[in-house]
Amino acid sequence: MNLRRLVSMIAAVSVVGFGAAGPAAASVDPRQAAMDVAVAAGNPGMLAVASDWRGTSGVGDVRTGAKPNPSGRFRIGSVSKTFVATLVLQQVAAGRIGLDEPIGKYLPGLLPYPEPITVRQLLQHRSGLPRDLAPQYTWTSVEELDTERFVHFDETEAIHDSTIQPLLFPPGTSFSYSNTGYNVLARLVEKVTGKRFERLLAEDITGPSHLWDTSLPRDFPLLLNPAAHGYEQAYPAPHGLTDVTAYNLSRYFGAGDMISSAPDLNRFFHALLGGRLLPPNLLAQMKATIPAVGPDGKYQGYDYGLGLMRIPLNAICGQDVAAWGHGGDIPGYNTWSMNTEDGARQITTMANQDLTPPIQAIGRRTLVFINEFCTPMIPQASEALVAPM
Repeated sequence: MNLRRLVSMIAAVSVVGFGAAGPAAASVDPRQAAMDVAVAAGNPGMLAVASDWRGTSGVGDVRTGAKPNPSGRFRIGSVSKTFVATLVLQQVAAGRIGLDEPIGKYLPGLLPYPEPITVRQLLQHRSGLPRDLAPQYTWTSVEELDTERFVHFDETEAIHDSTIQPLLFPPGTSFSYSNTGYNVLARLVEKVTGKRFERLLAEDITGPSHLWDTSLPRDFPLLLNPAAHGYEQAYPAPHGLTDVTAYNLSRYFGAGDMISSAPDLNRFFHALLGGRLLPPNLLAQMKATIPAVGPDGKYQGYDYGLGLMRIPLNAICGQDVAAWGHGGDIPGYNTWSMNTEDGARQITTMANQDLTPPIQAIGRRTLVFINEFCTPMIPQASEALVAPM
């Protein structure tokens, strides 16, 4: 999964991308206007569901021209990490896991490194584990986005093969976003509970919170009741977009294999940030963020807690405001599920092309959640606020 990073240039965009709303624009909801700008820039379609509003733009099916369905399901990519982190912290609360215990205590022999790596370091991407899976488990060409859609990848083999690579740094000394680390954490909760991940998810999160659209499909490739078809430009023009709605994402078992809907994600974060899924001390530790610094030493535009992102929007909004939640990138679907710190105000957005749209389309889809948390502004143009890692 090629998660995209917020770049530090977000701080320089405050005078670019927002213009004074004219009389005609004043009647348009700023979130809707932002989606329309993002679709005009090259995203096939988008949807957004906020606390007080929902909307769509563009198409959910390029063959029929049907609109996206704001209540439908989609693949949430790395937003899965917040669910995994919540399950881990629930087991910490139950006394089955120690946050500062080495992972080898629970999964002996899984990782080959002599250096002890703690559960907390895995949750906060400070483990030093390789950023992504081994090359045979990822996409080395855009064509593979199509040709590898139905390939099964064993979760444990993927961890073993990916950790043949050396550690990027001594554990705890730096930050590097690691999908492999979250595959390890999903195996951890299975080991300490003796339950399959999907059963634990249903018993401890989706059932109590009434998240009926949320699941971990493992190898099941079909997406039932899709919010929109997912697309990628897997082959050069004049070939059209390739439909990648059906996909086996078992390679990203804990890092990004989950399915949900925008209303479900809003309910999940409302419950989590509202204190209904974790005790106060563990929620506070989940929200204790550090700056996300890239391999080049530069700030990537967000802070990271234990499976939770904090995106400061001060430079754009001109006010002290931040968005809490997570973003997700997976073939066919880009997701942002963002909230105020207490979860009282929230918005989830989905665009149905993730890895291959024009760069301006990648940046402009973030304007939707920015317009939720800033004083409403109608976007007229935008520099890209995110860039590929």
